[in-house]
Amino acid sequence: MSPSLEFEGKDIEQAVKNACSALNVPKEKLKHDVISYGSTGIFGLVGAKKAKIRVKEPGSLREIRPETVGKEQPEKVSKEQPNTIDDDDKSLKEAPVTTATAPDDFKPVNLGRDVLQHIVDCITTDTTTLIERDEDRILFRVKGDNPALLIGKHGQTLEAIQYLVEKIINKNSEQRIRIQVDVDGYLDNRQTSLQKLVGRLAKKAKQTGKPVTIGQMNAYDRRIVHLSLKDDSEIRTKSIGNGYIKKLMIFPRKNSIKEKASG
Repeated sequence: MSPSLEFEGKDIEQAVKNACSALNVPKEKLKHDVISYGSTGIFGLVGAKKAKIRVKEPGSLREIRPETVGKEQPEKVSKEQPNTIDDDDKSLKEAPVTTATAPDDFKPVNLGRDVLQHIVDCITTDTTTLIERDEDRILFRVKGDNPALLIGKHGQTLEAIQYLVEKIINKNSEQRIRIQVDVDGYLDNRQTSLQKLVGRLAKKAKQTGKPVTIGQMNAYDRRIVHLSLKDDSEIRTKSIGNGYIKKLMIFPRKNSIKEKASG
């Protein structure tokens, strides 16, 4: 039985190139079978799979470098070009944030808008997407006839869409870009209503001296509560539970309770 080896790459061409490099044979002499053509996944981000080939030509296996078998080989870099490092594996937190001074034709942002429009068009019809910029983020405002489909229960659909778009934008950008996706002013309205609610609940916690619980909150809503009450010295807030949806509790501080009792 002829010996065989398997090689991977982002596509068949890259897998063949990796095999030729590892086996030290020219492309025209390499005989191989395709195991998998691979797939790019969703927008080249989610569910991507590498292409895979099997090489079983005995004459091609004489000068194998064992450490390269099955691994993707780096492309050779010309002496005239700098040897750059791919930033995809770096933590997004370490990268600088793009500000509102970025030009309107900034390619990753325009790509994000196109991807977002494609996603919402798959969910509902007659929507438009506008881009706004402020000091620390890019805001995509989606307007349409059926916003509930795009928002989802507790805003979960909207947050999932935002997650995908942000990942795609930052995969194609050298700098970290913070984004936010809003549908028909949902986020602004949600922030206003939450601030009013937590104001009443914080007052109740201080008056009764007992903690108050707010249930079923996503990360965006919890952040609004924390920021709304962070300067109130008489209370503190804490998220309770595991997973995406958590409870949030408002605790009265012991010192403020003692002061009211003594007064």
